[in-house]
Amino acid sequence: MAVLQTPPTSVGRTTTERVLLYTEEDPLVLASGSELGPVEVAYETYGKLSPQRDNVVFVCHALTGDAHAAGYRDDASKPGWWDNLIGPGKPLDTDRFFVICPNLLGGCQGTTGPLSTNPATGKPYGLDFPLLQMSDFVTVHRRLLEHLGIERLHAAVGGSLGGMQVLQWTLDAPSQVDNAVVVAASSRLTAQNIAFSAVAREAIMRDPDFQSGEYVGTDRAPHLGLSIARMMAHITYLSEEAMSEKFGRRLQGDEPPGSRMGLGVDFQVESYLNHQGSVFLDRFDALSYLYLTRSMDYFDVFADPGAPARIASGGTRFLVLSFDTDWRFDTAHSRDIVRTLAAHDVPVSFREIASPHGHDSFLLEVPEYHRTVATFLGRVHREVASAAGPA
Repeated sequence: MAVLQTPPTSVGRTTTERVLLYTEEDPLVLASGSELGPVEVAYETYGKLSPQRDNVVFVCHALTGDAHAAGYRDDASKPGWWDNLIGPGKPLDTDRFFVICPNLLGGCQGTTGPLSTNPATGKPYGLDFPLLQMSDFVTVHRRLLEHLGIERLHAAVGGSLGGMQVLQWTLDAPSQVDNAVVVAASSRLTAQNIAFSAVAREAIMRDPDFQSGEYVGTDRAPHLGLSIARMMAHITYLSEEAMSEKFGRRLQGDEPPGSRMGLGVDFQVESYLNHQGSVFLDRFDALSYLYLTRSMDYFDVFADPGAPARIASGGTRFLVLSFDTDWRFDTAHSRDIVRTLAAHDVPVSFREIASPHGHDSFLLEVPEYHRTVATFLGRVHREVASAAGPA
């Protein structure tokens, strides 16, 4: 088999590490008061940790992401999901930064979640897995840092659900994050956003093969419900402009519009969505989808009137970014974050980026977006180096 040659701007070959952070004797105490143990976390790192341990950038992934954010694993033909942002010379420059990305709690790519074995029963948790809050993700992230011997972050970076984790982190441990990059995110979901997720969860749970969440180990799983949930969500991740340009009203095959009518998959956009729903089944699980979307619904980082002042107390500098065609978390969500932070004298920069790609823009190589992140992280990195004095 030919050896894959990685480009010079890639972090190269990567390995996903796994670590046991909590045990039954030392369980994770969730925000709800429930206890969970053992808890294992899958994570990857890129770059080199400085002797002062002051160059750490923590990446919080979005709903369907995982620990493999950059580079190439031996079992994968494609690079990590944020490979265009992480690597030598890229905005998260691994020649300068030590980048950490874990699979979050409740996930299905190596970190403990609903598919994991419940020590009380010896079977997968299923719906017995406790409901999670955003602060639970951050608690586990911070425990991972403790395991790695890292006390502070140069920056925490995340898009969508990842940006929500970054916001929560600056509230839970305001002095631990020097800089925060929040991309295409929200401080709390609107009714419309909650509604989209509610329909997706109903599609999963009403699938007869869901089996009350006890499908693991059987020959049936809620593939139909999960694929429909993904198809609907994917519509919200793209802009109308992007869909029109890519598909228009074009039919499958060479038939001219109006030459046939049917209830099957006739339009190219229908075929595309079917494909997205199908390939999603190979990398994600229905139970994780239920739990992670529900944690987003309940997230409201500024619900406590004292929250902004607590964030301000840590001195974290923020970069908040939105995209002009993102209608899932439109610019109004980002402006709400910026106004709330600025009203409490939190240093915050904001930019709306022009992009035709909708919400998915945060995953793509949009030049102005990448320049803005690189400039922000480069500037604060130089300030830290200057403050430290000559080596």
